[in-house]
Amino acid sequence: MDVKYGPSVGKAAIGGPFKLVNHEGKTVTEKDFLGNWTLMYFGFTSCPDICPDELQKMVQAIDAVDKKSGLKIAPLFVSVDPERDSVEQMKEYVQEFHPRLVGLTGAPEDIKQVAKSFRVYYMKTGDEGDDYLVDHSIIMYLMDPKMEFVKFFGKNYTVDELSQGIMDEVKNHGKTKRS
Repeated sequence: MDVKYGPSVGKAAIGGPFKLVNHEGKTVTEKDFLGNWTLMYFGFTSCPDICPDELQKMVQAIDAVDKKSGLKIAPLFVSVDPERDSVEQMKEYVQEFHPRLVGLTGAPEDIKQVAKSFRVYYMKTGDEGDDYLVDHSIIMYLMDPKMEFVKFFGKNYTVDELSQGIMDEVKNHGKTKRS
């Protein structure tokens, strides 16, 4: 049985204004990313496995989208661990993944605000000085060129499914889904 889509009733309340610091030390807002399709992921640089895996998947997917369609997606990595993720730490970390990956950090209250507006859960666990983990949502957010939320992609997506999903959303963006 095929899924039938009816008319949409508004947009999800995900996303919004933010003011953070990029991995080059420059203060940026959501307005700095206007005009580009953006894929955002929230995590932390001390994450032992999930964040590196998801960032690797993200950059492989954006490269696949670029290769297949010529569309350059802007990849963003937002820290949920501002105590350890300094500008210098973010710079060193994002360079390991992709030349276009932008790392964003900021004051704890700024991170809390952006996480809240994107409905991202995060919580420090096992706090023993600097040796702790941060439990957090494992979701990538696709934002349109107006920095408005389009779709989220969970951990279960493969690189191929993620890249195809992005291309499908870009292609169908603005079209009404009909039955």
